[in-house]
This record gives sequence, C-alpha cells and structure tokens, in this order.
Amino acid sequence: MSRPLFADSDAVRVIRTVRDDGTYPGANRGEVLIRRGSIGYVCDIGTFLQDQIIYSVHFLEAGGRIIGCRDVELIAADAPWNPSRFERGDRVQARLALGIQGQVLVAANESGMVLKVLADVPGDVQYQVQFDARLLQVPESALEEWVAAAIKDEAGATMVI
Repeated sequence: MSRPLFADSDAVRVIRTVRDDGTYPGANRGEVLIRRGSIGYVCDIGTFLQDQIIYSVHFLEAGGRIIGCRDVELIAADAPWNPSRFERGDRVQARLALGIQGQVLVAANESGMVLKVLADVPGDVQYQVQFDARLLQVPESALEEWVAAAIKDEAGATMVI
C-alpha cells in the first residue's frame, strides 16, 4: 500500500464528479454527491480492502457533506486546474458542423452525449462525444448546451427530441 498523498486538514479539489455507489446515507444510487472542481478538506484517512487509501473529505459548499474519495479523484486545492463546462453524461449539441478532412460528420445543432472529459490535454478542454453512431473528440469551443426541440407527430401530439 502506498503512503497518503494528503494529510488531515489539507485543502483538496475533486477532479471527477462523485456519484453515490449505494453507500452514502440518504442518497440514491447514481445521485451526484459532489461536482468536479469542488474544494473540500481532508478530515480523516482510512483504507478500503487494506490496499486503497480513502480520504474522508468535508465539502462545506455542498451542505457539509463528508464524502469518501480515492487519491486518484483528488488534487491539492492550489494545484493547476482546468475547469470544464460539461460532464460525463451531459447532452450537448454541436455549435457548428464537425468534420474531418473536409467531410462533415456531424451537422450544426446535432445532439450528442459526453462520454469522457479530457481536461488534461493542451489548450481547450476536449470531450469524447457520441453523436449517433460516431464517437468524436471535440474541443469545448465547438459544443454548447443541448436545447430540446419539440415536434408534433402524425397524431398531433408534441414530442421532445
């Protein structure tokens, strides 16, 4: 087992959105407990299965929640940080047509799903986005928040797409 990277009372930043895995009291499995970029303070250090260090981190901004985090989910609060607009699972749309070597693969305003945030690439934050059957790596500047479109079906009922 490795040595702890952080000590009691260290300020840390969570670099991944942490969701309930079914062990957080009063939360539903999959519910967001704390969003990436949030800063908290280490209040305890323990182990899981005798080989993983788990930090209990007190997030004051999140109603005082204390959440168990692994060292791969944390960086020092004062370490360089590249925030992102979107997270894994967010619906987004292309701000402009996306293509490779002049061939348009995704039309402007076409919606997709963020599968992975690539915040550690040089320059603009990048995302792996699933657009229908295509998986593309897209810079943040080429994406915008998804806007649902309403259409009427043959029976006249309104559907959101």
